[in-house]
Amino acid sequence: MKPIKVGLLGIGTVGAGTFAVLKRNQEEIIRRAGRGIEIAVVADLDTARAKEITGGDIEVVSDAHLVVNRPDIDVVIELIGGYGIARELVMQAIANSKHVVTANKALLAKHGTEIFKAAEEQGVIVAFEAAVAGGIPIIKALREGLTANRIQWVAGIINGTTNFILSEMRDKGLDFATVLKEAQRLGYAEADPTFDIEGIDAAHKASIMSAIAFGTPVQFDKAYVEGITNLQAIDIRYAEQLGYRIKLLGITRRTAQGIELRVHPTLIPKNRLIANVEGAMNAVLVQGDAVGATLYYGKGAGAEPTASAVIADLVDIARLADADPVYRVPSLAYQTQSLADTPILPMSEIITSYYLRLRVSDQPGVLADITRILADASISIDAMLQKEPDEGETQTDIILLTHQTQEKNINAAIAAIEALNTVDGKVTRLRLEQLG
Repeated sequence: MKPIKVGLLGIGTVGAGTFAVLKRNQEEIIRRAGRGIEIAVVADLDTARAKEITGGDIEVVSDAHLVVNRPDIDVVIELIGGYGIARELVMQAIANSKHVVTANKALLAKHGTEIFKAAEEQGVIVAFEAAVAGGIPIIKALREGLTANRIQWVAGIINGTTNFILSEMRDKGLDFATVLKEAQRLGYAEADPTFDIEGIDAAHKASIMSAIAFGTPVQFDKAYVEGITNLQAIDIRYAEQLGYRIKLLGITRRTAQGIELRVHPTLIPKNRLIANVEGAMNAVLVQGDAVGATLYYGKGAGAEPTASAVIADLVDIARLADADPVYRVPSLAYQTQSLADTPILPMSEIITSYYLRLRVSDQPGVLADITRILADASISIDAMLQKEPDEGETQTDIILLTHQTQEKNINAAIAAIEALNTVDGKVTRLRLEQLG
């Protein structure tokens, strides 16, 4: 059987890793795929660097359009990133009946529905294992391994930069700004870390997983997104004292009213395996009705971990390229005509538990006023931590953990608490998930 010919768009960190792993493990890959997989041409604006990486044995061009329009190319690997030129190239490749492999979660989160529809109409595959959680095969697990299950919820640590920052804040007691600078120095955070620390990158990935888990179009624009920039070291310490760790989680859950899709800092019980995922590692916890909870752990970024996922997609395409499209696994696990229009719930309708930190006057009756407000909003307290004021201080911290309630109820209660003369400043609110 003739080899699959591949055009590689972008040979940065992941592209170079893909080239290296494909070359190093060529024999094993051929044994698995049943045919050769050859990178025939590389497109990169830095042609000199591209030639250095490839050793001068492969054609290098600066214009990616030349690759997607070449008749001899079977598969295009898009590793350019972003929404603009990447979308144009992917859509052109599909129009030219070429299969596509991409690690571009931002592109799929924003334009996935359009891209998958075009691919289906053209009878080609769009594979994207590397777009979520790097080397962890979570897309294949959701799309194929858990097919028998009605997925109930998915919760993941899916951004290594923020997990590294939170781990360092907890271990060293440092504030966010200090740890961010260290993360940038070590190469865990970009010079402009906005997508990571504001939760946008995690929301891209959570939106893709949600669509696969529940059979809906990709709906990133409806996700609730909250990053870690306002998280304080003191809350990490209080959470530890109460038996919890704080992680930035991407959460999607099926409910009777609709689908939850949210990213935010979350308290998790310390005895959960996912709470002990440290540094830049990723982990995704999936709850299915038949299998129960399954956990997927590994490196969520990096040249070769991500290349592992890219090449796994290439092998799948090599196996299925000549198969009738009707018998291929759909991009979002469900046949297009079966995708549901289940609504994404607004954050006010979400039901979860909460961590509240209040700075209050150290005087009688304060706690009674606060508990009355919570009771009036039908919010019950699960645990409480009241700190003794430091010597000479007239204020102290009260930390409350609530049982489950609707977000709109906690919003109303916080507004009433902040209006008390005995409460200083804003209430710090974090969400809490048991993940049991």
